[in-house]
Amino acid sequence: MSDLSTPHYPPSSQQASLKAILRMNGLRATRQRLALGELLFTGKHQHINADELHQKAIAANANLTLATVYNTLHQFSRAGLLREVTMDATSNYFDTDTSDHHHFFVEDDKQVLDIPTGSVCLERDLELPEGMEVTHIDVIVRLRKIKP
Repeated sequence: MSDLSTPHYPPSSQQASLKAILRMNGLRATRQRLALGELLFTGKHQHINADELHQKAIAANANLTLATVYNTLHQFSRAGLLREVTMDATSNYFDTDTSDHHHFFVEDDKQVLDIPTGSVCLERDLELPEGMEVTHIDVIVRLRKIKP
């Protein structure tokens, strides 16, 4: 699997690059995957849930069901193209930035924001059980607006 933490390409090479990325990660370049890939990987990094992506797909005239969107997001995540971030039992977001980083979750707006790199470093302070190593750390800091 390749490092695809920034799969954002100029429009002219976007379709060919997306097809190549899908193939390199063991996925066929279906119409549905290409349509959703264009919405996800064009422009800046984003945090998006399935409902939001489905609405973007509808606005882009991509005739896709919500189930197809869910399935594709999970396929992209398993392939390493997206990072799944679980906020609670009912809120899963998908992050196009697959690098190691942490998140703020603004509860009032259900908004996911990146915590600047280096702001949180738990690895150096953890006492691990013998014979174990850290594979990944997910930190989600929940925020709410201060009421005046």
